[in-house]
Amino acid sequence: MRTPDIPLFDIGAWRAAGGEERAALAARLDRAMQDSGFFLVSGHGIDDALKERIRESSRAFFALPDTVKQAYATGVGGRGWIASGREANAFYGEVADAEKADLKETFTLGRADPAGDPAWFMANVWPAEVPGLREPVTAYAAQVQDLYRELLEGLATALGLEPGYFVERTRNAPYTFNINRYPALSVTGAPLEGQFRVAPHTDWGILTILDRQPGYGGLQVQTLDGQWADAPYVPGTFTVNIADLLARWTGDRWRSTRHRVLPPSDADPNEELISLIVFCETDMDRVVMPLAPPVGGGTEYPSVVAGDYYREREAAASVG
Repeated sequence: MRTPDIPLFDIGAWRAAGGEERAALAARLDRAMQDSGFFLVSGHGIDDALKERIRESSRAFFALPDTVKQAYATGVGGRGWIASGREANAFYGEVADAEKADLKETFTLGRADPAGDPAWFMANVWPAEVPGLREPVTAYAAQVQDLYRELLEGLATALGLEPGYFVERTRNAPYTFNINRYPALSVTGAPLEGQFRVAPHTDWGILTILDRQPGYGGLQVQTLDGQWADAPYVPGTFTVNIADLLARWTGDRWRSTRHRVLPPSDADPNEELISLIVFCETDMDRVVMPLAPPVGGGTEYPSVVAGDYYREREAAASVG
């Protein structure tokens, strides 16, 4: 089995680098995007303590009775609580198995913009029972969006484009911030054959910025030869992957790679993990057309409106 190339990208070094150094760093990113579609980000400056405050408050929310959480219930694409059994991920074009819904529950929120299209900028829901959740979540989301814009500059440079190419096309973009709780085996019971914490899938938009916890039931990435490999974990780093629309935008020069989160393991039946996942998008009215070679990879996808594609994927993942 070939280990995927998931390099460490030091955004602090990128910030300090001159033109030649940036070109070398961008070339490393380009190689990783072709090989695995994943990289790790260090040097970002986002405090680990902020992430732990979010986890502490979210644990308090998830510990509430379902009858209380039901007041904040929503479906995939909404704002609030997505109960276990309401989402089943699958690869684009495949049908999710509703009988094997993902073994997780989610608190989800997004970008607040009262002047934006309410279809994409709906109001966030903040549980009154956990007043400590809003402040760290809001601060963290803002810092991750700043990081997103920097990463977009690196990716544009990797393609030989002007550094602001993608930034200019994402200024009015929403984002989705999912706090995923992966309950322990002692809570879920034995998973069904082929059931996962998150089933094999690709992400939908541009970039996903993930802060995760290591564990037996952790993240795996599909390699070029179709095998599954554990994603590397480095404390304090983010795991970043490109998603379908960015791969499409590059004419498949870059890979939107299948990945999955393993089911809870009997190696540690009390293992519970919480992931902080920010799905970063482009403007929803953006028409995405593959970049022509030699920048793009040559796959001639038809143009697609970002929002239309997003809604199609959202509907396919919704069950229950």
